[in-house]
Order: sequence, then C-alpha cells, then structure tokens
Amino acid sequence: MKVVAFAASSSRNSINKLLVAYAASLLEYGETEILEINDFELPLFSVDREAELGQPELAKLFLKKLADADAIIISFAEHNLSYSAAYKNLFDWCSRIDPKVFQGKPMVLLSTSPGSHGGQTVLTTALKSAPRFSGEVKASLSVPSFNSNFDVNVGELRDEGLKTKLKEAVNSLLA
Repeated sequence: MKVVAFAASSSRNSINKLLVAYAASLLEYGETEILEINDFELPLFSVDREAELGQPELAKLFLKKLADADAIIISFAEHNLSYSAAYKNLFDWCSRIDPKVFQGKPMVLLSTSPGSHGGQTVLTTALKSAPRFSGEVKASLSVPSFNSNFDVNVGELRDEGLKTKLKEAVNSLLA
C-alpha cells in the first residue's frame, strides 16, 4: 500500500507537519510519501488567472501524486476557523482540473492546534467537504493542546489515549 501524507500548512515549523509525519510512521505496513505543499505553490486562483495560465503543471503533479497513492492522510492547520490559504489555493486549482480531487481514495483527516480546540472547526469542514470531492473518509482525529500532548524531541504523542486513537485511525486505511 502506498500512502501520500501531507500537512495542509505552509509553515516551515508546522505542528501539523509533525503530526502527519508521526501518523504516517504508525502505519503497520506500506510505503509513505510525505508531501510538502510549499513545493506546489501556485498563483492565487481566480477564473481570470485560470484563463491566462490554463492548468498549472504543479497542480497536475499534485493530482498525480494523489492518483498514484492508495490512500491519503492530511493534517489540517486551522487559520481563522478555516483552511490555510496555501492549502485552499492548491485545492482550488486542483478542483478545476478534476473535481474528484481525492479520486475515491480512502483518507484519514487530522488536525491539531496549540489550543484545547485542536483545529476542530477546520476538521469539521474537511469532513463535510472531502466526500464531495471523492474522498472516502475512514477516520478522523483532532489533537488538542499540541504542545502538551506531543513530544517534539521524540516525535510522538505523549498521551496514550490519543496515541491509540491515532494508530487506529491510520490503520483503518489498511482495512
């Protein structure tokens, strides 16, 4: 099984990047490719830009990465109760090329934040949105209070309950 994983964040020091890398490491078998969405940076989407540029190669490449995978893991950063601008822009370009962005792939959707809410608002949005774009959500998890619950030196969750839930979520992709 090949899994593509990425954080929907453009921050170099994203806690969602730490979480998604840790989640991918919990897969019991298979190959994982961690994508960096900054490698797919595109001009701000608009229909005018689309008319000028057509379908950008980086958006096509991102869609191909998803197509070549058997499953997808995404950890969403929450910016003002919504997706990060970087992710939303990439997603908008991709959805104009293929409205079935997630191409029927099984998915695990995650979020985290420093606060006790754990990015739950953006995760709720993603859970509603993914099926409309041909994503098969197998599991989801919001990790609250990231700095208290994640040991950055070891690269794993401290909280055993959250660790178990994350492992179950990730391994639901194998079912």
